[in-house]
Amino acid sequence: MNYLLELFKTILADLYVPDKTANITALLACLVVLFLVAYFAHWLTRRILAKIVHQFVAKTKTQWDDFLVKRKVFSALAHLSSALIIYYTYDFSGVEFVSDLLYNLGNVYFIIIITLFAVRLANAANDIYQTTAYAVNRPIKGYIQLLQILFICIAVIFFISILMGKSPLYLIGGLGAIAAVLLLVFKDTILSLVASIQLSANHMLKPGDWISMPSHNADGTVIDISLNTVKVQNWDKTITTIPTYALVSESFSNWIGMEESGGRRIKRSVNLDMRSVRFCDKALLEKLSRFYMLKDYLAEREKEIKEYNKKLNVEEGDVFNGRRQTNLGIFRRYLENYLHQHPMIHQDMTFLVRHLQPSEKGLPLEFYVFSKSQEWAKYESIQADIMDHVLAILPEFGLRVFQNPSGNDISDFLSQHNAPLKNT
Repeated sequence: MNYLLELFKTILADLYVPDKTANITALLACLVVLFLVAYFAHWLTRRILAKIVHQFVAKTKTQWDDFLVKRKVFSALAHLSSALIIYYTYDFSGVEFVSDLLYNLGNVYFIIIITLFAVRLANAANDIYQTTAYAVNRPIKGYIQLLQILFICIAVIFFISILMGKSPLYLIGGLGAIAAVLLLVFKDTILSLVASIQLSANHMLKPGDWISMPSHNADGTVIDISLNTVKVQNWDKTITTIPTYALVSESFSNWIGMEESGGRRIKRSVNLDMRSVRFCDKALLEKLSRFYMLKDYLAEREKEIKEYNKKLNVEEGDVFNGRRQTNLGIFRRYLENYLHQHPMIHQDMTFLVRHLQPSEKGLPLEFYVFSKSQEWAKYESIQADIMDHVLAILPEFGLRVFQNPSGNDISDFLSQHNAPLKNT
């Protein structure tokens, strides 16, 4: 480079350019040539390296090299040629300022290349890991991001040491004095790191899980788990971002247990008007015995009741001393048989038809079963069909659903009692 600098000075001197101007112009011309040569070397290396790498990748059957190309790992190495040119041609005799600047620039360039290579290689490693069976239950994206942050922090330390002209060990030794500040600045990152380890080690969460977290308005599928955040795509297609440490410090529901169990809970209740509950007379029993799901039950039950009343010498029709069937009891048995015969109800999981605590809103009759289908649309259709059938069949048993009176109910009552409504 000194030869080129003297050549430019000679040419400018022959053109009768003043010495001071000639020196500055020659120096600038040398720098332009240096950077043009470095850029051309980088361009040529990238083209040659890309051609060789693509030919190699095309011949292999493995996928890991495809991810290296996708993440442009080898493209980072293409900068080495231009960095080496700057490093070995930085010496400008008599211009120490420029020589020192180019020397530091070359060192910084090397640090950037190594850091870029390490960061891209870490991304490629994560992509390769995603192809394994372990990635489903143990994502490592958070650890990869932490490793990348560590690479960048080390690069910053070396960068500052070059600018200050001090050893990196000098700066590392001084970090103890600002440890409290660093802990404050990286508080969320440190908390998220610990949370990521807990989530992974305890199998609490993985991509694809359906979670609900009302405190953060999240109810949907986990699409990404990173070091600092967890992204959840809600059922309305919005994206909720949750801090990773919040999933450990706060409570959330993971529906993976439901999905792995093979069933999905149906828990519905119908509030019955308690005034419609009564003992069954012969006409109602004869009517209900035509239901094929109740025929055998009613015959067996009536036989059992008659034998019991006979032992106690209770006359038929004695409501106070004898046992009799109620329309509610028969309906509860009908609902059990109906759900047992339903093709989409899981018979090997919890199965209940029960009464809940009566209240001013009637007597709740609840069925607690599990559907075989876990798909949202099918699941909703199954429980809707059951509710449709329950509401439609209730009047056949002489039962009524409790419902607060509406405006039409009041209007019908007044019209039946010849009480005209006054417009106000």
